[in-house]
Amino acid sequence: MRLKDKVAIVTGAASGMGKAIAELYANEGAKVVVSDYNYEGAQTVAEAITNNGGVAIANRTNVAELADLENLFAETKEAFGKLDILVNNAGIMDGMEPVGEITDEKWDRVFAVNTTGVMRAMRIATNLFLEQGHGVIVNNISAGGLRGARAGAAYTASKHAVTGLTKNTAYMYAQSGIRCNGIAPGGVETNIGSTMTNISEFGMGRQMTGSGTMPRVGQPMEIAQLALFLGSDESSFVNGQVIAADAGWTAY
Repeated sequence: MRLKDKVAIVTGAASGMGKAIAELYANEGAKVVVSDYNYEGAQTVAEAITNNGGVAIANRTNVAELADLENLFAETKEAFGKLDILVNNAGIMDGMEPVGEITDEKWDRVFAVNTTGVMRAMRIATNLFLEQGHGVIVNNISAGGLRGARAGAAYTASKHAVTGLTKNTAYMYAQSGIRCNGIAPGGVETNIGSTMTNISEFGMGRQMTGSGTMPRVGQPMEIAQLALFLGSDESSFVNGQVIAADAGWTAY
């Protein structure tokens, strides 16, 4: 019970890595807010956690909308009285477009979800954590936040931005009882590909040239195990790090 009596928000938790993180956190004693734009999916996950003896509530949030994020934190505080851990997991892909093909509309949409939404959630959480005197942020970033050829220009730039935001936040609040770390998963078996639209043939072809160096595809629970470590007190001396979980893909 490494998260006994902790309260955690997990965004994008209706499926994939977010679902695995929410379930594992609950198994380790956390009260979990299962947040997702797909409210029915979030409800299904929360109900399964409850039926398994855990504590969870579902929440519908479009992380690109500030009002939704404000409501997410308000509901969390109303239900549980506090927040200990924020896991920013929600994200979308681009269409592998290189910079010469990216449209303003696609760029803005990807950044709204992957970067601005994360920043806003961190801003709200940080001010809450400062009042409490403690708190942990775990950002599920991507190998695309460390390397340049894991997606298109918009996704890559959006994830690099969150890498910088993670490090900056960790240093700024290191003496305020707040920790902020990130995870950089490699290829993981999720449904994020369903968010891809108008796929660039050229961009996909260029990106695929490095796919053969991927040792294997990971499972969501393998990422959840790292999120558990970073969210728990076991990682009390780990701050400002973005840890790759990719079977060695970025080692190439």
